[in-house]
Amino acid sequence: MKEHNNIKTLGDLKKANYESKSIKDELRYNLRNKIQQKEEIFNGVWGYENSVIPELERAILSRHNINLLGLRGQAKTRLARLMVNLLDEYIPVVEGSEINDDPLKPMSRYAVELIKEKGDKTPISWLHRDDRFFEKLATPDVTVADLIGDVDPIKAANLKLSYADDRVIHFGMIPRANRCIFVINELPDLQARIQVSLFNILQEGDIQIRGFKLRLPLDLQFIFTANPEDYTNRGSIVTPLKDRIGSQILTHYPEDIETARRITEQEAQLDERQSSLVHVPDFAKDLLEQISFEARTSEYVDAKSGVSARMSITAFENLLSTAERRALLSDEKATTIRLSDFMGLVPSITGKIELVYEGEQEGAGAVAETLIDDAIKTLFPKYFPSIAKLERKDAPSPYDELISWFFESQGFELLDDATDAEYKKLLDSIPPLNQLIKEYQPNIGKTDVYFLKELLLWGLVSHKKLSKHRFTKGYQFKDMYGSFISKL
Repeated sequence: MKEHNNIKTLGDLKKANYESKSIKDELRYNLRNKIQQKEEIFNGVWGYENSVIPELERAILSRHNINLLGLRGQAKTRLARLMVNLLDEYIPVVEGSEINDDPLKPMSRYAVELIKEKGDKTPISWLHRDDRFFEKLATPDVTVADLIGDVDPIKAANLKLSYADDRVIHFGMIPRANRCIFVINELPDLQARIQVSLFNILQEGDIQIRGFKLRLPLDLQFIFTANPEDYTNRGSIVTPLKDRIGSQILTHYPEDIETARRITEQEAQLDERQSSLVHVPDFAKDLLEQISFEARTSEYVDAKSGVSARMSITAFENLLSTAERRALLSDEKATTIRLSDFMGLVPSITGKIELVYEGEQEGAGAVAETLIDDAIKTLFPKYFPSIAKLERKDAPSPYDELISWFFESQGFELLDDATDAEYKKLLDSIPPLNQLIKEYQPNIGKTDVYFLKELLLWGLVSHKKLSKHRFTKGYQFKDMYGSFISKL
């Protein structure tokens, strides 16, 4: 209610003709209005417009408790948090109530007795929607007392109450979240006996604490999140509980590079100086996202565990930091991302992927470099003529002149800490490389052309047309067989 500041007692509330609504009706009513007014409801969640969000809206309209089922890093908790925006801005509660009693429908003994004593003069306070979101991470040590409540002996002693008196109860998180959204993250990690304690709350709304059967028709919107891997590895959602959850919605990873880029750019925590100092070509952003796509299909990475969107986000932050550090060392005011900067992403990748046995044998660092190599190989045909896996040795290729250049020269070295001027001069010193760019990417901007030149070289390396050797201070590019022949 907008005029809530003037409503301070139960009498004022009745005069204002306030009507109580359950939280599920509240969410449903506000969602209907937003849909009719064509308002965007789940801002900042990309890639779910035609899949997850319509299902979530249908579940809210159906007044269901919801289980969001998906791998890590699929915005499950974010979706739950954004549901707060569908609540009324303020709701009235009996002042001092532990369980946010509705003044028109009091439940707790405290609220019932206060209203009996003070009538229309009962003081009320107003609860903002931001304070109506409760979240609990399900861990094996969570107890029934944490969630539902227990008898409090200190309270009994202080108030001189018998243990037969229900005022000795200390309410847990769920009753205290009455009229709120309550999220239990990673539900399968909750022990089966604790899951059983949720049955009655979900279905009938009553709770039992240490033999006290309290008929508290709690009013909650439950949202659970779960990872499908948990069903087999760590635990499972017990069947009767699954039966009481109205809608199970499957989340997923971004399905295209463009969506993945939007998520990364939105979430990356960048320093303003960092983003103004370092120019990131679009090709570099595409390549960064492609690494995650490669990881999700890699034979070395455990697909059941998933590859979180956080990998791209932290990798993007690391990519900018790699270029920023290089610029600071060479005292430059601005720089552009280089492909060799992508080696700075390895720590971001190794910490975010679960390896299968074959991956463990290769080693996390080697797998990370393989993923970068695979991403280059995938994007290469987007900008340059593709290289077939099996082709006749004598078949002409657009890259023959460039490969001959490396065969006849000693190759060249790209140093990690080369200044921008040195870096550009080196890449400009290869005539066939300049010619290929001119031929296949004639409209490329001056700032991005050098990243594309480097992409061409790394692409030829990934297709086994050139060799790349890492030494202490940088990379050396050579012809595949030139060095061997020169030794002979």
